[in-house]
Amino acid sequence: MTATTTETVSDSPVLDAIRTHTASENPSSFLTLNSGNSIFTVPGADGVVVYRRTGRYAVQLGGPFAAEGDYGTLLDAFRSHVRAEGRTLVGVQLQRADAERYAQLGFTVNQVGASWAVGLAEFTLRGTKFMQLRNKISRAVRNGLVIQEVDAADVRDAIAAIDQAWLGSKGGAQQLEFLVGQIGGAVQAHRRLFVGTIDGAPVAYISYSPVYGSRAGWMHDLSRRIPEGSPGLMEAINAHAIEVFRAEGVEWLHFGFTPFTGLDASHELDGHSPAFQWLMHALWAEGAALYPAQTQLSYKQKWAPDVLIPEYVAFDGPQASLPGFAHIFRACNAF
Repeated sequence: MTATTTETVSDSPVLDAIRTHTASENPSSFLTLNSGNSIFTVPGADGVVVYRRTGRYAVQLGGPFAAEGDYGTLLDAFRSHVRAEGRTLVGVQLQRADAERYAQLGFTVNQVGASWAVGLAEFTLRGTKFMQLRNKISRAVRNGLVIQEVDAADVRDAIAAIDQAWLGSKGGAQQLEFLVGQIGGAVQAHRRLFVGTIDGAPVAYISYSPVYGSRAGWMHDLSRRIPEGSPGLMEAINAHAIEVFRAEGVEWLHFGFTPFTGLDASHELDGHSPAFQWLMHALWAEGAALYPAQTQLSYKQKWAPDVLIPEYVAFDGPQASLPGFAHIFRACNAF
């Protein structure tokens, strides 16, 4: 078996795996191609495991992206590899099928949040439920917003300026990683970038990552705006992108994973931790300082998503681990 840390490239086995195997039902699978991730493989096994080391933990993104017959082989080998390094495995953004397999192997598995998706075939902003959204979009347009799909290399400085202003407005917050997309790098050609300008000055952008599997389409990923910008910037850019995608026959727009949202007892598996379940509900209600889940969900619900996809965290052992959970956020550079 091998474990390597690489700058993933466009012909990476990771890209092949997320395109090909059933684990690619994970709408966030393209995040495995972020630079700085570690890749674990087993000779002769068709698939990969993607993770980051942080302290005494190895934080795995999704389950193994593997052929059905090699899924268990990769998971067992990776678990042994992590233990041999003196670390503890914690998996995040597991899909339901992953969660069930991890629970069968003795992991403690709990719902940690959800991702959301909108079917585009019949999507329309007409109707009273979208009235406020239309008003915000109209206001941005009246303020002179112009939206274009662009090559990231052509707007590198503009993106950096928006990022700097956005992070500055968050009190010097760090640039998040791992569970958030990137712009640039070897796989940028697979993403799409829409930028909004007013009077020629860049004011906001949204990056979209490809989603594979039965709900193939695009994921509304990294997005930023200048703090003093017009209301409705993000909404207008996303509405513009939706029309582009619909014209191309794209069937799904995903809104990505938001921790602490979509929680429901019916989503939990046998053997889950009631204490951790309580913690997730508490963080939904009071955890804005850790992650602004309510604000994120409010934006996603503006688009009336058709599908809620529960996502899970798995701890290697008979109980949920608070240090393991904290190291997920450490892997994301949240603190």
